[in-house]
Formats: sequence, structure tokens, C-alpha cells
Amino acid sequence: MENRINVFEQTPQSQGILISEPFYRLYLFDGVGDLTFQGESYRYDGPSILFCAPYEKHSLQGDFVSKIWGLEFHGDFYCIEYHKKEVACNGLLFNSAYLQPHFSLDSKSYSDLLTLIRKIQNVSPTDSFTSAILRSYLQLILALCSHKKNQLLSKTKADHGLELESPFQTLVEAHFTTQKNAAFYAEALHLSPNSLSKKIKKKFGIPPSKIIQERLLLEAKKKLHLSHDPVKKIALELNFEDVHYFSRYFKKHTGLSPTEFRSHVGISIVADQK
Repeated sequence: MENRINVFEQTPQSQGILISEPFYRLYLFDGVGDLTFQGESYRYDGPSILFCAPYEKHSLQGDFVSKIWGLEFHGDFYCIEYHKKEVACNGLLFNSAYLQPHFSLDSKSYSDLLTLIRKIQNVSPTDSFTSAILRSYLQLILALCSHKKNQLLSKTKADHGLELESPFQTLVEAHFTTQKNAAFYAEALHLSPNSLSKKIKKKFGIPPSKIIQERLLLEAKKKLHLSHDPVKKIALELNFEDVHYFSRYFKKHTGLSPTEFRSHVGISIVADQK
């Protein structure tokens, strides 16, 4: 498969819709504008970083201070699930239905990350230790970003008295495979659908229906990537009527059938440890 890591630079003029591929990506940028992620819009102001898992649709638009730096890697090169103890980024930086895909950086963090990305860019492809060096730099970048995001989440909780896990989130985690309609969660929380929508949009930045959808898709992608289970078995575990309905649903929201997604992203080495 795609056993690789790649650094790329993009000028502000080249920004528009960015086509997702079977890579994990991060974008380091500075400016003021809007980004679109999985159909939802977010605002950024100042040095920022954006994280995208394979086949997540995204775009960047705005007034940029300098070039946008990008880093992409395939799961065959560095498996974030396999290295979860070292970097703790799965569900924090990537693959979360509840956290925004980007966050702001202070000038020092921005400079430190840019230095590491440039180091990756400058590693000689002919060096016998190239893969080990690149993985070390990548692991350091992901660990630093996980640490930074945890700091920001803790500060937000302390400043506003917010619980990171809401009753809605608890309900979604318990029922997302069987209850795919936001009305169920509104009733369970003794709220009208409209009230629930307003509260969830304010807390998470996206409506409850989108969170339920994204959580279901994340679970589907996880099962496709981290196991050898047949697509039919995965469809049944996620309570779809049949494998054909599951395939249509998955392709509608990702652009690929489950079989195509598995083919491009690959099956993780984690699957062989189960």
C-alpha cells in the first residue's frame, strides 16, 4: 500500500476545495478565514492547525499570512491506533464526532511545528535510516499536538465550567448504532428537537443529526480499517437492514463504497493482533 509520508506547500491562491485521499493530513497555516470540514463551516483567526482523516472532505479559504504547510501520511507508514499510547491522537486530533477538527496555536507552538515539518521535508530519501527518522519526527508532531489540544480542552473546561462529555454525548455513545434519528435523543433528554439542536450546535459547532451521522461513519471506518470482518458482518453490527443499504449509506457520505474504502486505506496491522 502507500508506505509514505509527504510534505507539501500551498499558496493562498491555490486554496479551494481540497480533495480527500487515503491519507491522514494536517495543515499548518496562519491567517483569518473559514474552513469547511465534512460540510460544516468553522472560523479560524491566527496560527492554526487542521487535522483530516482519510476521505474527509475539507477546504480552506481566507487571508493567509504565508504559505500553507501540509503533511500527509498513510496508515501503512504510521498507524495511529497501533501507536495510541505514544501519541494519543486517535479520537483527539483525528476521528472525533465531537471535537472541532482544528485549533489555534500560540506563535511558539506554530514555529516549533513548522520547524519539525521542514525537518521532514529535508530528510534525505537515500539515507538508510530515513523511515525511522521520519516516523520519529511524525510521532513527535502528533504527540505535541495531542498535548496542546488537551491543554486547550482543559482550559476551556476550567474557564467555562463545561463537562467535556455531555449527557447527549453519553446517549449517542450508547445508542448510535440503533437510534440514528435526533428525535430519539431529544425525547430522552426531555427537550424539543429544536431546543436540542440549538444546544448541541452551540456546544459542538454542528447539529445533533450530523454528530450521530459522523459517529456512525467513524465506527464503520474503524471496523473496515481495524478488522478483517466481512462488510456484511459490519453492516449487521451497525444495525443496517442489509449490506446493500449500508453500502449506499457509506458511499453517499464518503464518496466510496465500504469495499473501496478498505482497499484504499488498507487493513491495519492492529487487525492481526485481535
